[in-house]
Amino acid sequence: MYLYKHHIATRGAQQMSKVTDMVREDIEKSGVKDGIVVVFSPHTTAGFTINENADPDVVHDMLKGFEKAFPTNADFYRHAEGNSHAHMKTTLVGPSQTLILSGGDLLLGIWQDLYFCDFDGPRNRTFYVKILEG
Repeated sequence: MYLYKHHIATRGAQQMSKVTDMVREDIEKSGVKDGIVVVFSPHTTAGFTINENADPDVVHDMLKGFEKAFPTNADFYRHAEGNSHAHMKTTLVGPSQTLILSGGDLLLGIWQDLYFCDFDGPRNRTFYVKILEG
C-alpha cells in the first residue's frame, strides 16, 4: 500500500482543479499496475468529483449550479464562520473518490478527469492518495 500527500493552493472563492495528472504521477512512483486508488480530502469544505474534461464550460456550469442550489449567502444560515454553503457543496460531491487502476493507469472515460473542488477558498489545501494493489 502506498500513501501520497499533496498540497494544492486554490485562488478562487470556489474552484475545481484537475488533479488527474498528480494522481497518475503517484501511480507511476508506486509501480502498481492493478488495484484501487482512493483520493481523500481532510477538509469539510473541499472534496472530489469526476467529470468532463473537454469543455471548460462544464466546470463553470457546475460551479454556477452548486451556487444556485447552495447560495454563498442565505439569511437562514447560522454557522458562525459564514461558509455553510461550502459544507453543503462538499457534502454533495463528497470528500473522496475511489478509482480503478488497470494496466498502470486510471480507468476513466475518454472525457473524464478527477477534480479537487474547493468551495471555501482561496486556501492552501492538502489531499491524500492511497494506492492499493490487487
